[in-house]
Amino acid sequence: MDYNWNWGIFWDSAPGESSSYLYWLITGTSWTLATTLVAFTLAFLIGGVIGTLRTSTLRPLVWLGNLYTEVFRNIPLLVQMFICFFVVPELLPVSLGDYLKQDLPYPSFFSAVLALTLFTSAKLSELFKAGIESVAVGQRGAALALGLRPSQMYLEVLLPQAIRVVFPPLTSEALNTLKNSSVALTIGLMELTAQARNVSEYSFNTFEAFTAATLIYVVISLLLTFVMGHIERSLAVRGATR
Repeated sequence: MDYNWNWGIFWDSAPGESSSYLYWLITGTSWTLATTLVAFTLAFLIGGVIGTLRTSTLRPLVWLGNLYTEVFRNIPLLVQMFICFFVVPELLPVSLGDYLKQDLPYPSFFSAVLALTLFTSAKLSELFKAGIESVAVGQRGAALALGLRPSQMYLEVLLPQAIRVVFPPLTSEALNTLKNSSVALTIGLMELTAQARNVSEYSFNTFEAFTAATLIYVVISLLLTFVMGHIERSLAVRGATR
């Protein structure tokens, strides 16, 4: 392909601003990282709770956990983004809805985090459920026989072992959350993909803009994989020494 790459475009000033196109990509990367980290952290916590409910002996809790999982896992993420950003404020009391639409700082960020959290936590609940069920059934009975309350049984016996079991697929879900954060451009969050599109539209250097964004995503993914792998090895070592 006869194409003259122009990487110097990133040091040019963006139209109407004193900042450069590179600064746009840096800003977009920061929003991508913030959205991913906050959403995945919340999804991890909520997914653990929902997954635990689905292994309870109380049928209403199981039904509640299953309902949550099936609803938020099967609604497309894009639809959930639109619902959180456009629909939810209209369903709330007028004063609260107006605050979310007009006064809340960075409403697209909070809507994106909410949608990503709901979507990802539903998927993580499946992992936690499978992890808890993989623990030997006898350990549950032994914990209860020792006088542990159900909450103690989960926190001290089942969940610590389940987390070690589900940690490898958690890495994949963390990477999925990173990639899914790009959907937030549809509700106005200026994350990495949105900023790459802006660079493309204003500079007409489409190949450079999206190649740079691709490389940034790859670097973040590699770093995330490294960190998660290190945590996984740490958990395995601690588990082996007990």
